Amino acid sequence: MMRVRKAVITAAAPNQNTLPLQRLVDASGEEKTALQLIVEETLSAGIEEICVVIQPDDEENYRRAAGHAISSIRFAYQDRPLGYADALLRSESFCGDDAFLHLVGDHLYLSATSKSCARQLVELAERYACPVSAVQPTREHRLPFFGIVGGTSVPRQDGLYDVRHVVEKPTPTLAEQELITPGLRSGHYLGYFGMHVLTPGVIECLREVTSDPERERPTLSDAAAMLPARGRYLAYQLSGTRYNIGVQYGVLIAQLAIGLSGRDREYLLTELVELLATRLPGGPPSAAAENLGPAGETRPGRSDATQDSVAGRGE
Repeated sequence: MMRVRKAVITAAAPNQNTLPLQRLVDASGEEKTALQLIVEETLSAGIEEICVVIQPDDEENYRRAAGHAISSIRFAYQDRPLGYADALLRSESFCGDDAFLHLVGDHLYLSATSKSCARQLVELAERYACPVSAVQPTREHRLPFFGIVGGTSVPRQDGLYDVRHVVEKPTPTLAEQELITPGLRSGHYLGYFGMHVLTPGVIECLREVTSDPERERPTLSDAAAMLPARGRYLAYQLSGTRYNIGVQYGVLIAQLAIGLSGRDREYLLTELVELLATRLPGGPPSAAAENLGPAGETRPGRSDATQDSVAGRGE
C-alpha cells in the first residue's frame, strides 16, 4: 500500500517568495504566518517530513515564519528562476523513492468537511496507489491561468476522474477539442487546485521536461501530461476551497474566509455590515462593486482565481 508521509511546498518564485511570510489570524483567533497555515494543512494529512523549496537568501525569514513547525521542515534551494518544474525537482533528494504531497506556497485552503483538503486528497491517493491531482470546475474565460485536465469519470466515485490529457493554459479551441470532461456544465473544465499527491514517476517526468532544450521554464503540467501514457493518473474534485494570496486582495479574502469559518464569525459579520453601510459623502462606488458579475460569478482571489502554474509563477 502506498503511504504518503512527505510533503513538498514550493515558494521560490521571485514575485511570490514573501507571500508565505504574511501574517493572518486562524479560525481559532491565533495569529500565524501563511507558512504556518500551509504546514498545518500538510500535517493534518499525516505528513511527517516537509521540504520547502525557497530562494537561498530567504532561509532565515522562513525559519522565523515557521515557528514551532520548523522541526518538521527542511529546505531545498532554487538558485535561479528556471520554472515551476525545476523548483519541484529541487526536492528530488528529499523525496527519494517515496510518494509525496505537494502544495504551492501562495495558496491557503479551507475544507467544507471535517477532513482537511490535504487529508481528503492523501486518503484517496493512498487508496488508489497512484498520482492524484486536486481539481475544480473552471470557467472557459479562466483557461489562460490554469493547467487543465481532461478525462472520464470513475464509475461510482463522485468527483473522481481518470485523466487522459493535461494542457497548460489551453486556448478555448484546444480545450473544446481535447479537454471536455463528461458531466461538467457547458463551458467548464477541470482546472488544477494547487494540491497534488505525486509519485517517483513524476520526478522522472520532471527530469525529462527540464532537460528538454525546446521547453522554456517548463511547468508541472508539462510533466503531468506524460503520466497518462505511463500508468493511472487521477484527478479529484475534493470538498473545499483554495484562496490564492498572490492576487489583488488575495490575503484579505483568504483572511475573511478563514475568520468567517471560526470563532470570530459574528464579530466579523458585524464589522462587515458596518463597512458596507458606510460610504464617504460624494465618494465613488468601489471598483469591486462595479465589476461584480452575475450571481455565481467567481471574484478574483476566490477558489478558481489562479492555479499553481499561473504565468506569474517564477519558480
